[in-house]
Amino acid sequence: MRLSILDQAPISSNQTPQDALQESLRLAQAGEQLGYTRYWIAEHHDIAGLACSAPEVMLAYIGANTNTIRIGSGAVLLPYYRPYKVAETYNMLATLFSDRVDIGIGRAPGGSAEATNALTDRFLQQVWDLPKSLDELLHFLYNDFPSDHEYAKVTASPIPNRAPVPWLLGTSKKSAMLAAETGLSYAFGQFMSDNNGSDIIKQYLDHFRARNTGRKPDVILTVSVFCAETTSRAKEIALSSLLWAIQKEKGEGQKGIPSIQEAKEYPFSDSEKQTKEKLKQKMIIGNPVEVKEKLNDLQASYQANEIMIVTNTHSPEDRLKSYRLIAEALI
Repeated sequence: MRLSILDQAPISSNQTPQDALQESLRLAQAGEQLGYTRYWIAEHHDIAGLACSAPEVMLAYIGANTNTIRIGSGAVLLPYYRPYKVAETYNMLATLFSDRVDIGIGRAPGGSAEATNALTDRFLQQVWDLPKSLDELLHFLYNDFPSDHEYAKVTASPIPNRAPVPWLLGTSKKSAMLAAETGLSYAFGQFMSDNNGSDIIKQYLDHFRARNTGRKPDVILTVSVFCAETTSRAKEIALSSLLWAIQKEKGEGQKGIPSIQEAKEYPFSDSEKQTKEKLKQKMIIGNPVEVKEKLNDLQASYQANEIMIVTNTHSPEDRLKSYRLIAEALI
């Protein structure tokens, strides 16, 4: 099974943002040693407890300190940017780190309404225009505009030996169909979706139309996983993340991921207990044998070529150990 890493660069309550970003590098390096296929880092804006607002900056840092693992964005939030600039940035990364760079594309705001307005005053229009922006980006990446196009003589320099590989990220049939129609690989975010992912992925596979690159359909399923040597320990490290999710929903959690002890002592209300159980249904929590079984079942059910794992824990050591145990069980 191909396994990969999605890093949201979480900040724990006892960390600084610099600490969190250094742990992101450490995670990418560990992932490379353990045999993970790729490391993607997410883009968020003005969200307390998440450290990465500029994936392209972190990818340059991580690429320079790793050797073989694929690196990429999970995702570039395209409605904020002009496609030409995005193509230049990721062509630059692909020139520096040949045949290692992915460019995941998303349409979510990735932050508060106020942060969205600070980034652009046309976000909703740009979301509506995403298919057009995506098509333009692909033409820049593949350097294949029609000769009569207004950008036919514009190059997204530097041109790498191997273009960055584009992926479309999403959680809906709309995103799956757009990926299929444009011949893109598709990453489904099961960890943040209430939709039936297996139906969405089937729709992508059924409607896939290959672009002139000859690329075949490729599916990543992204899941939230907490693995430890025992099930009880896995539940403990997951509890911090569950509490943090509830706190963020209430507009709290500005200090970052709480400790396990804080989570154990927190007085969950009845409604919060219900929310916690609902969140757990989207997660895989267990020992290596349990996690292996559940990931294998998910891969078969979703027809996914690859599982991408996101794990947010208070302790960086717990996070690294979770990824290590999963790799030992499945890679």
